[in-house]
Amino acid sequence: MQTSGRLPGTRDRWITRRGRRRLGGAALAVTLALQTVALAGPSTTAALAGTTPTLAGTAPGGPAQIVPVPVSTEPVPGQTFVVGPETRIVVAPGGAGAVPVAEGLAAIMRPSTGYPLPVSDGVSRPGDILLGLTEAADLGDEGYRIDVSAMNVRVEAAEPAGLFYGVQTLRQLLPAWIESPTVRPGPWTVSGVRITDTPRYDYRGVMLDIARHFQTPATVKRLIDHASTYKMNVLHLHVSDDQGFRIAINGRPELTTIGGQFSINNDPGGYWTQAEYVDVVNYAAARFMTVIPEVDSPGHTNAIVMSYAGPEANPVLPDINCTNRTPPVWNLTGAVGYSALCPESPNTWAILSDITAQLSALSPGPYYHLGGDEVPASTLAHARYVNFVDQAAQVVKAQNKIVMGWSEIAAANFDRPDAPAAVAQYWNNGNPTGAAGDTARTAVQKGMKVVMSPANHTYLDMQQFVGSPLGLSWAGRLDVSQFYNWSGNTSDPATYIPARTAGGVTLPAVTDTHILGVESPIWSETLRTLPDIEFQVFPRMPATAEIGWSPKVHPDRNLASFVGRLAAHAPRWQLLGQNFYPSPQVPWRVDVAAPDRTTGDRTVGGEVASVVAPGTTAGQVSVTVDWGDGTSSPATLSGTPGTNKSVNGIYSATAGHTYARDGVYQATVTATRPGGAPTTAEFTVTATSCTTSVSGTHRGPLVVADGVTCLAGATVSGPVVVRPGASLIATGASIQGPVTATGAVLVELLGGVVNGPVSINGTTGDVIVERVGVSGPVVLHGSATGPSPLVSGNTINGPLSCTGNNPAPANNGLPNIVRGPTFGQCAGL
Repeated sequence: MQTSGRLPGTRDRWITRRGRRRLGGAALAVTLALQTVALAGPSTTAALAGTTPTLAGTAPGGPAQIVPVPVSTEPVPGQTFVVGPETRIVVAPGGAGAVPVAEGLAAIMRPSTGYPLPVSDGVSRPGDILLGLTEAADLGDEGYRIDVSAMNVRVEAAEPAGLFYGVQTLRQLLPAWIESPTVRPGPWTVSGVRITDTPRYDYRGVMLDIARHFQTPATVKRLIDHASTYKMNVLHLHVSDDQGFRIAINGRPELTTIGGQFSINNDPGGYWTQAEYVDVVNYAAARFMTVIPEVDSPGHTNAIVMSYAGPEANPVLPDINCTNRTPPVWNLTGAVGYSALCPESPNTWAILSDITAQLSALSPGPYYHLGGDEVPASTLAHARYVNFVDQAAQVVKAQNKIVMGWSEIAAANFDRPDAPAAVAQYWNNGNPTGAAGDTARTAVQKGMKVVMSPANHTYLDMQQFVGSPLGLSWAGRLDVSQFYNWSGNTSDPATYIPARTAGGVTLPAVTDTHILGVESPIWSETLRTLPDIEFQVFPRMPATAEIGWSPKVHPDRNLASFVGRLAAHAPRWQLLGQNFYPSPQVPWRVDVAAPDRTTGDRTVGGEVASVVAPGTTAGQVSVTVDWGDGTSSPATLSGTPGTNKSVNGIYSATAGHTYARDGVYQATVTATRPGGAPTTAEFTVTATSCTTSVSGTHRGPLVVADGVTCLAGATVSGPVVVRPGASLIATGASIQGPVTATGAVLVELLGGVVNGPVSINGTTGDVIVERVGVSGPVVLHGSATGPSPLVSGNTINGPLSCTGNNPAPANNGLPNIVRGPTFGQCAGL
């Protein structure tokens, strides 16, 4: 059963009270903090600074929910850090490079917590989150350490990139609702843990094709956000193909005005200005992702050919056209293999030199991707293809970039002494032990590095189920298991392509010595919108991320562990408004968040909880509410249903209830999905007929003359007097003086502090003094109530005296800490 995260050692002591009023979450958290201080010594208002209300909601994050799985995770029992309103994010001295990372963390946490979370470079104090750069050679450029105790969270790294990745892990250690764009009540806890983490591969990429279907910079930025969260560090941007050319090139407007006007299936086209491209490059760099531009050639070039040799071309350069049509024509289907630029044409190299020079200048990363795939000999003979790649590689080398291309480029002469450094991106989807792996083997033989992108294990555009309206299926229908397990039950790229001997020639294996990293491409033949892209990316891209980051040998580096950890990410995605496929291979659970409620007429109605239940209809999830007064009722779920290309929305649970009496009740929402364990979330209902509500600070004494006065977290800088016939309900209040009530109808002190004595005499209704820090004596006399008065769980720095009450007071199993004698009916409470 999933339960809301509460402070350790408290839950079982208080939620089993009899079915009338129960102490609310806010009062509990405040009083626990008070008791920690009081046990310690006298309670003060200052001691409560930084305490947080307790939220009913999803289970907190933790090591069992981290994706990618870290190298080393060591739980620290008995330690829980709580983010509160006084928490700061402190950058260690000399860590100027850490400031943007700290600001990014604050930007994530502020909307959901509602806390200011200032970024400071001052001296740290208990309750702070510390980010620091350290001289730790073992962490490399991207590794990090996290140390969580009750006092602080410390994240350290040798470089800002590692600090950024540590922050991504910290996000997952916090409860999922930290991703909410609106305030949630918490608690924002992080369980004690020590993590040391470094990546396996330096290259962990995702590719997006904006040529087949044009995508805006905003869409690409969203993908950058998604990918960097899972420690991906490369965005490979496929900016040109047969259907469109997408980046403006100075001096060559025809590439975009002609070549950028369409998308596949005659959908609308478009292109980016260079300023927009640079903006995306900078946005990625701020998230430690390198953008690699790709202008595919010599094939996949019909948009370029049409810009210079088609009917709209001006100037007309027919000698670049080596497509299978003269003159060339637009082909806006998904066909491939029909287009090519002519390697013999000086105009071809003039065009490609301009493109390569400008995109290289705009892209600070070390790589330039020249494409090189799917050029059949019927379109361009093998010798001409090799000649083309050899020349294109020299063009890239002239821009001081490392050549990158699809693995077919290994056929070129990269083993010559004057050849540039090069990377082959392996994408074949056949049997890697056979000829399908030979392009990568040939690359290794020629001294090239390899990026592993086997289509049947990494292509995010492949369908996930039969009948999907999105994606293609030529490499298979690929669910999470195919993405995680590349060969049998293993996920090791370094054993995927073994050595092979054919015709007496042995080609080498592709091992970690040769592998730069992994990449998941997203081709866009069927993907028109951001939600389309997200549906194909999640939940599969995190599998590639884990293969690229996590160690080859690790007890949790397996599919069963991965899908279990991944299941906890659904509420994060839904809170972020992110589409995904609710794969049946992932054991999605129900997550519930229920905010505290206050009602002035004892009636609760409308939405009581948010319910995350991916892959279900609203009718499949059962939800009940225990109202905390001995009654329960079902709730109704409503929300946006899922489709065959969108996940269902976060459901809203609505219910109604009327309480018979004023009070603070601990209610519980329980939600169950088919075949799943129940998930519970607790929330406090303050049900009163308040005639006066006091919040903030009330200066001077407070006299309650009639009606019901409610103090919800208020500070009263003087005594409080309750006159006959009046009522007081104080929840988490700080009262700087005595509390005196004579002949009152109702007195409830729930949590908080009273800096003075408490005297309650002759009350005719409920009396509750629970989990309050009182700096003087407590006297309860002559109350004639229905249920027993409750004097429970308090810290009292003075005598406790109870006489003449009918019935006698009780503590409901929560003994008081009394620094003085106890008298009368309270002796032994």
